[in-house]
Amino acid sequence: MSSPHDPYVRVRGAREHNLKGVDVDIPRDVVAVFTGVSGSGKSSLAFGTIYAEAQRRYFESVAPYARRLIHQVGAPKVGEITGLPPAVSLEQRRSAPTSRSSVGTVTNLSNSLRMLFSRAGDHPPGAERLDSDAFSPNTAAGACPQCHGLGRVHRTTEELLVPDPSLSIREGAIAAWPGAWQGKNLRDILDTLGYDVDRPWRELPAEQREWILFTDEQPVVTVHPVRDADRIQRPYQGAYTSARRYVMKTFADSKSPTLRAKAERFLTSAPCPGCGGSRLRPEALAVTFAGRTIAELAALPLAELADVLEATDEPARVLTEDLKARIAPVVELGLGYLSLDRATPTLSAGELQRLRLATQLRSGLFGVVYVLDEPSAGLHPADTESLRTVLERLKAAGNSVFVVEHHLDVVRGADWIVDVGPRAGEHGGRVLYSGPVDGLASVAGSATARFLFDGSPTAAREVRRPRGQVKVGPVTRHNLRGVTAEFPLGVFTAVTGVSGSGKSTLIGEITQELPGVGRLVTVDQKPIGRTPRSNLATYTGLFDVVRKVFAATDAARERGYGVGRFSFNVAGGRCETCQGEGFVSVELLFLPSTYTPCPDCGGARYNAETLEVTYRGRNIAEVLDLTVESAAEFFADTPAVARSLRTLLDVGLGYLRLGQPATELSGGEAQRIKLASELQRGRRAHTLYLLDEPTTGLHPADVEVLMRQLHGLVDAGHTVIVVEHDMSVVAGADWVIDLGPGGGAEGGRIVAAGPPAEVARAGESRTAPYLARALP
Repeated sequence: MSSPHDPYVRVRGAREHNLKGVDVDIPRDVVAVFTGVSGSGKSSLAFGTIYAEAQRRYFESVAPYARRLIHQVGAPKVGEITGLPPAVSLEQRRSAPTSRSSVGTVTNLSNSLRMLFSRAGDHPPGAERLDSDAFSPNTAAGACPQCHGLGRVHRTTEELLVPDPSLSIREGAIAAWPGAWQGKNLRDILDTLGYDVDRPWRELPAEQREWILFTDEQPVVTVHPVRDADRIQRPYQGAYTSARRYVMKTFADSKSPTLRAKAERFLTSAPCPGCGGSRLRPEALAVTFAGRTIAELAALPLAELADVLEATDEPARVLTEDLKARIAPVVELGLGYLSLDRATPTLSAGELQRLRLATQLRSGLFGVVYVLDEPSAGLHPADTESLRTVLERLKAAGNSVFVVEHHLDVVRGADWIVDVGPRAGEHGGRVLYSGPVDGLASVAGSATARFLFDGSPTAAREVRRPRGQVKVGPVTRHNLRGVTAEFPLGVFTAVTGVSGSGKSTLIGEITQELPGVGRLVTVDQKPIGRTPRSNLATYTGLFDVVRKVFAATDAARERGYGVGRFSFNVAGGRCETCQGEGFVSVELLFLPSTYTPCPDCGGARYNAETLEVTYRGRNIAEVLDLTVESAAEFFADTPAVARSLRTLLDVGLGYLRLGQPATELSGGEAQRIKLASELQRGRRAHTLYLLDEPTTGLHPADVEVLMRQLHGLVDAGHTVIVVEHDMSVVAGADWVIDLGPGGGAEGGRIVAAGPPAEVARAGESRTAPYLARALP
């Protein structure tokens, strides 16, 4: 059947994650969407199976030596896949971008611009021509020597290091010093060196204060600690570190975000005086093109940069045409407001994915499968239309485009749909339908069909009356210029606008200090932990209660097992072979190291003795393997556990396993876990909830569940503010604040504010026509 030119990708027996031996055929050279509720298994099929197998086959062809250098996923659990072309994946997952990574480096546009300056730039008379490396702040040839190409210098001052000069050193005058033992150690060293640590700071002579805070010397002295009655303390050799040196070193080297954030409080950051923040050395800044330096062109929004290049004359035509052709797809995807020097960490996951998508359009590959992870995430409905055009262009170039997607407009525009379900976790993992989109209408169990074909408008909701307001601003930051906004209290507010219009910047200004806010809870999509040791149970506090339940069993009491025995993070109860990880790394000569279940505990994470203790017939490892739904039945009569599980069920996460590692959760799942942890706290005082795009990554059926929770919070007397692109959510809000009209320099002001029906009639708003369609 499978000829070398099989027009279908045929998957047989896929069992990755929750897939139940799935067989499916998907045509090539089409735009195919994978749909289904969150956790149904659509990503396991598209990324975990199809893309992973394509990647594995590619690696098989690479020399074993080179293979070691590439991060690999293991072979997916699948019977066989035929008709599979090479694949390119564009995921939402954020690598950890550094401050040196920018829009220009992600899209390779910086390379083209540097080439333009090197070949066609106007060099000063008599100066030698610079090669393209000299125009990069990330090379030794181009970086400003003063700030090493970072564009900013960090300094500190006595006022920052010693906020209260009436205190003595012993009383903690030097706020920047570490706490606990290390801070006491530095005080004892100063005492030994002959400084008066009991005099108020402001009474110490100026040269002493200068030396204590700013010296680069690191004298080593023998310290005789002051005796505590209950401890024997021996003399030791202590090295002195000045406050500035300690802060700078912590800021530069610490891997702990908390310590870095603390150090940053004692630093002022200013544009580098040497390069004015342009990051380049003077020789590079002396070269111009069209009368501007490379730093000036890199700071322009891309749409404007294209206009500048359009107006240039003949000699550099080849280079400018290439640059314009590379900029065009970025502008088409609604990102013309970004500049080349915009740092990658300041972009949203959706912006980053679309930049990579624009780069692929230029690459001219054909015959590959592009596997995309919700490219519409973070996109305003007005930009979704250009996204569909781009997907069609990738298809027209001879590629297959497989998209995991929830946005109904993208789904309707596809050629083929693979609907996975019917529900999440163990209730999902089956393909309900694979075929042309309109055929899904007749599939009874599909949650997607209901939203895709049911045209009946939602019932109108009574708009709530606010009881006060929070005033924010005037805000001048990024593209906001003196914007003032009023957020009503006690109602549900949606903040809308195209990508880059300033929504996140505006809500970022809402702080606990503003009058009327009360308690502030920000629920974002950042991961709940960076290692597999952090999981659903540890984050929600459920694990503590479950461990107490096990420690209270007769078997545990007889053996003298305490609560700690049932943690896989500390020695005692855990399996020592894998240190409680559940898997071990196998180092292979010339091949990448692979992970296999631990040979001693078989992945259970605990040692045999701990696993002998059971509660209602299950040991601790088996309990961690339960889904939230099954655990809710299992612990129905343990109130402390049942309450946590109930809130997780309420936000639609019944399919997750209690021990599911944080690294396996999507951004949307992490956000809902945070929301559930918040909901189980039982609050009385007024709380303001801020959510940035809470529906990202959610199927319309899950959006309904989430909105029920959020509206429930408002009914209980709290305030909810969401940044949102989903018009069904905006239509159900009490108040809408629409920013725009465009992105970047064309946005940054409030275009309309009021109840949804009023904003839907606003003439200048790009949100209005889409909102009008969603209103009953």
